[in-house]
Amino acid sequence: MSGVLGKIVASKEAEVAELRHQPRSRGTSGAPATRRPIDVVAALRRPVGAPLRLITEHKRRSPSAGALSTVLSPADRGLAYARNGASMISVLCDAPFFDGSWEHLATIRRALDDAGLPVPLLAKEFVIDQVQLEVAREKGADAVLLIARIVDARKLAELVAASRAVGLEPLVEVVSDEELAAALAASATVIGVNARDLDTLVMDVERAARLLAAIPPSCVAAHLSGLKSPDDVARVATSGVDAALMGEALMREDDPANLLTAMVRRANSPKA
Repeated sequence: MSGVLGKIVASKEAEVAELRHQPRSRGTSGAPATRRPIDVVAALRRPVGAPLRLITEHKRRSPSAGALSTVLSPADRGLAYARNGASMISVLCDAPFFDGSWEHLATIRRALDDAGLPVPLLAKEFVIDQVQLEVAREKGADAVLLIARIVDARKLAELVAASRAVGLEPLVEVVSDEELAAALAASATVIGVNARDLDTLVMDVERAARLLAAIPPSCVAAHLSGLKSPDDVARVATSGVDAALMGEALMREDDPANLLTAMVRRANSPKA
């Protein structure tokens, strides 16, 4: 690993050391770790003839895009997503590079639960240790991102198993054939392909399309980056993948409801 990704992983090693010394109990969401998680596979799997599932994202900043909208609180943005067609909400938990936090996750979980909106949450972190999985579960996550690039194949398999052991569905992110093979060997069910190379931050849509096509039908295939408009949603919807992540485009909107509604419309009618 090099560049930004290497710096992020180095920061995680220090964070993990701190997390290991913190008591594991109830999250600030008010939900104990025994809270029954929402079925992520059912939420994201796309039956034949069904619309593309949309994963929305709460992220205030990124190394590639810089600062994004902070007008809405985490709770209000999460509610806007859930009320306007999101199948899952990804919540950035990294503070130094993405201006996220575990408390954003907990706050959105509490807001959705209070509103009676059963939308699953994905803890989007750079996971290198099981303690991060425990925190994600405590804060109300139903799924957790596992990035194949930052661990070896053996560690990835351990993290996939550990995620399920604490009640989280792992979404394994890959950017190469080797990483896809590692995800499948680790028995991942939900596999996402990032069109952006994590080391260089360069987009390669053709590579992403090839990898998505190689994911077995028994898995849930998700397109994870590079989609900016309703037309992009329509293009991915016609490719046959199960789900797609809409991140920075929605986060540039102070009120994402209109854009998300338009994206959902194209997900339902991609040829319109």
